[in-house]
Amino acid sequence: MAKGKSTVFFCQSCGYESPKWMGQCPGCREWNTFVEETVVKSEKKSTGRVSERRAAGGPVCLSSIETKDEERLDTRMEELNRVLGGGIVPGSLVLVGGDPGIGKSTLLLQVCQKLAADGRSVLYISGEESLKQIKLRAARIGEFSDRLLLFCETNLELIRETIEGSRPEVVIIDSIQTMYNENVSSAPGSVSQVRESTSILMQLAKGLGITIFIVGHVTKEGTVAGPRVLEHMVDTVLYFEGDRHASYRILRAVKNRFGSTNEIGVFEMRETGLTEVENPSEFMLNGRPEAASGSIVACSVEGTRPILLEIQALVSRSQLTMPRRTAAGMDYNRVSLLLAVLEKRLNLHLSGSDVYVNIAGGIRINEPAIDLGVVLAIVSSYRDQAIDEKVLAFGEVGLSGEVRAVSQASQRVQEARKLGFTTVILPEVCRQQVGRVDGIRLCGVRTVADAVRAIS
Repeated sequence: MAKGKSTVFFCQSCGYESPKWMGQCPGCREWNTFVEETVVKSEKKSTGRVSERRAAGGPVCLSSIETKDEERLDTRMEELNRVLGGGIVPGSLVLVGGDPGIGKSTLLLQVCQKLAADGRSVLYISGEESLKQIKLRAARIGEFSDRLLLFCETNLELIRETIEGSRPEVVIIDSIQTMYNENVSSAPGSVSQVRESTSILMQLAKGLGITIFIVGHVTKEGTVAGPRVLEHMVDTVLYFEGDRHASYRILRAVKNRFGSTNEIGVFEMRETGLTEVENPSEFMLNGRPEAASGSIVACSVEGTRPILLEIQALVSRSQLTMPRRTAAGMDYNRVSLLLAVLEKRLNLHLSGSDVYVNIAGGIRINEPAIDLGVVLAIVSSYRDQAIDEKVLAFGEVGLSGEVRAVSQASQRVQEARKLGFTTVILPEVCRQQVGRVDGIRLCGVRTVADAVRAIS
């Protein structure tokens, strides 16, 4: 090995460093995550230009620190503002992840368009596309202000000099896996490069008070490629989800130091770019079949927003020794649990049937409040009896067949009333809390048997 070089093994999940390969990472306890990289032992250039401008001083008392509410930058996209917690916080570092072709670059380019139209200086740095490619995509979106500057570069030292020279208010890095630091010998996209590049960008964001959006590719498991420490370094982590063959897109926050992590934003992909969906419930219920068995509407709450969605179930006789079980849009293990509850508490013979459960529209929901809707959809398909299309259900189902209370019951009922539903099946405890609502009948249930009788 050449002088000044050494081999180091990094964990791809947490960034743990080891001089030798290990099957299990001591840091995160994951198996087979170590990768080998060659590191050049050389004197690194200082990356602290920005930190030199910070006021020097020792520890200070907490009570002596003066704070004031910083004005957030309005993106003029209400769905994005909602997910970010009210807008862009100056000096923050935001990571945007998603599958290839899902629309990450399009979303950020539209953000640049609206910010530049408001007189904000924006710098879009691309390491994957040429200036002409960006121009072609921008032409489909609309007109752009001259406040938006484009720069195609992957050398992080040149990028830092450009940012320090132009001092934009918002910077887009597309993508972090293409950036490289000359002081790190490994290839772009490696654990070392991603970690060092993010560290420099974080210093720029905090030192200059600018907001930096970082685009990150995802692995086949759906997580951002690179070390897990990348998500710990940034202030906000956003995931852009959805089927790229469908028109909808879901923007979800999984980490946010300046707001809630329960909010989602709904967008629709069109020829002219992404369009905000102001009423996701109406969007999700569009095209719902009439008088079809195995279909019911449930209500889930994402952050402060109730969303109505259609739950579909199909139960058919199986010719297989082990019947097939499929869940799309919700946890497979949760569906298996609910099937066991129906088998035990209602004596439904589902062990010889194939069961398919789907949340229409492609959205993925993990809230237990949709349990009651899943149960009623399965029973409806099993008996081949359609449920009234004006009926909505929500509630958590326990192992003994009881229907448990869920949060924000009043908001769910009001959303159902707004969209024209006349009957809501909900836990008895929630019915007592909600009280009486004009124009809608509340049917409180204590067990799944009571819920099944309510739709018979």
